[in-house]
Amino acid sequence: MGTGLVATLFVIGIVLLILEIFVPGGILGLFGIITLSIAIMQSVDSFALGFFLICLLLLSFAGLFALSFRLPQTRFIWDRFSLKTCQTQEEGYTAPLRSYEIFLGKHGIALCQLRPAGTADFSGERLDVVTEGVFVTSGSRVKVIAVEGTRVVVRQV
Repeated sequence: MGTGLVATLFVIGIVLLILEIFVPGGILGLFGIITLSIAIMQSVDSFALGFFLICLLLLSFAGLFALSFRLPQTRFIWDRFSLKTCQTQEEGYTAPLRSYEIFLGKHGIALCQLRPAGTADFSGERLDVVTEGVFVTSGSRVKVIAVEGTRVVVRQV
């Protein structure tokens, strides 16, 4: 394969890896590593040497990545990816304290169409509920089959 094509693949691989920093998701980085691996394999004479160089490349990337967390000069980059704010009760944020486990197995009436979410009445207590994915018409009898935190799952009976 021509030297120009190998150099182009190598440059494309490096550019894709740099773009991965700004466009997270892993796809560009994966294509960058694949492109660099192809460039390396095309530039060497034996498969064993190419495999060794690809392993060396991957170990170097892993080492640089791990080192970037430890060095104070690059730590600020990773700090930009983490959330620093805290939701406190003084600012008006509250977590639901109510336990919905007491409704497990109870029967109620759908107050609106559940497609799949809506409201149901359980002996005068209105709850936001979801179905298993099926459509339930308004006025139908429903039964609570699961409670997952604040998520109440119902089934038409």
